[in-house]
Amino acid sequence: MEESVLIAGRGTNRITREELALIPAPTATLTHQPIAHIKIVEALMETLAFRHINVAGDEYAVSQDGMKMFGLMELDYDFTGCRFAIGVRNANDKSMRLALTVGYRVFVCSNMAFKGDFSPVLSKHSKNFNLIDSLSVGVDRIQRSFEPLQKTINQWKEFELGEAQAKGIIYDVFVDHLAPLKLLPSVHSHYFTPEHDEFKDRTMWSLSNAFTSSFKALPPFQQFKATGKLNPVLNGYIDI
Repeated sequence: MEESVLIAGRGTNRITREELALIPAPTATLTHQPIAHIKIVEALMETLAFRHINVAGDEYAVSQDGMKMFGLMELDYDFTGCRFAIGVRNANDKSMRLALTVGYRVFVCSNMAFKGDFSPVLSKHSKNFNLIDSLSVGVDRIQRSFEPLQKTINQWKEFELGEAQAKGIIYDVFVDHLAPLKLLPSVHSHYFTPEHDEFKDRTMWSLSNAFTSSFKALPPFQQFKATGKLNPVLNGYIDI
């Protein structure tokens, strides 16, 4: 079984936590206080440990200049066939805010999906923020998402799809530009000829995994964004 699913794509390098610790933060200014990526990771793990949540596996990718970091932490917080996970991002070049997102990993095929887009935990990298306090707020928000996310997955497993309906959902996702069009054949293949018996049932759960299996070909941040946008779309069909 793979311990993580973060894939480093074009413009990023996949590294270990030990290698992440070797990347220094750039020099601070009066208005911008960069944060070393490793400090964020260690503070996040400390925040989780305080809530008796351990990290079962973690993986990271950084931009070629080391300024941007994307991370994945799998938690020892399991439910049937899945494990909760946290996505974390940081940038020391002012291109994006420090932020977290909640998701899950599917054991059988090592897929990752996220509930939504990244939620900022800091307004900006200023000299006045408290990292631990800010991460605590973010983790509390994520913990409140665990139960609704598990409920959503159970609904997907029970929601059966006809062939025409499944094709219509796939069509809508790509027409609405929620994922790169080049992945359409891959999604179709994963859904209609799945590699794993767990996804042979024609349900919304199987369709979700067809998408997330294909999204693994994307760079980390694009993968996070695509899976985050997918959940609300699929839920929309169930709510109709």
